[in-house]
Amino acid sequence: MDNEKLKQFMVPIALLVLVVVGIGYTAPKIYENYQGYTNAQAEVQTKKASIQEKQAKIEQYRQKEQAEKNKEKENEKLGKPFYKPVMTGLDTEAVIAGEFAEILQLVRANKIKVRSIKYEYDPTDDAFVAAAGSQYNVARLNMEMIGNYSNYDNFLKELYKHDHFLDIQSAEIVPYKKNKRVLLINFRIKLYAKK
Repeated sequence: MDNEKLKQFMVPIALLVLVVVGIGYTAPKIYENYQGYTNAQAEVQTKKASIQEKQAKIEQYRQKEQAEKNKEKENEKLGKPFYKPVMTGLDTEAVIAGEFAEILQLVRANKIKVRSIKYEYDPTDDAFVAAAGSQYNVARLNMEMIGNYSNYDNFLKELYKHDHFLDIQSAEIVPYKKNKRVLLINFRIKLYAKK
């Protein structure tokens, strides 16, 4: 009878044993999967934080780039245009002549006398000639002038306000020995013009 009573409980006991064995077998797998899930979730969180940090840096770089572009546009507005002759196809001397006439007019208007002028067209050491010689004409002028302080001061102020781009390379001022109010001026300037 004990066997018969046991037979009734055999199926539930077998099921209970199977459940315990199944739990014993699957519990480590479930725990391992849970650990993998929590690790993956933590990794996702760190990567999200890293992505947000990198997006913030990208936004900073974009803002800096935009600020630089705005600054360049502002500088372009402040910059002076290059002299452009009315006619095209002229040689350097003919192209620069128009702008040189404007400079001479400033010299005469300020009552400065010119002793001598030496020209050098398209000098090889000039950055514009070296990089874009096909687009620009350049003339370096070495001028020896005589004037007084106030006239020379006015000349420099008006030259600064000149409409076109030019480069004042050097200005050497020496007072005349016999009359200290008179200046001997060695003035080097580069004139630029678009072809």
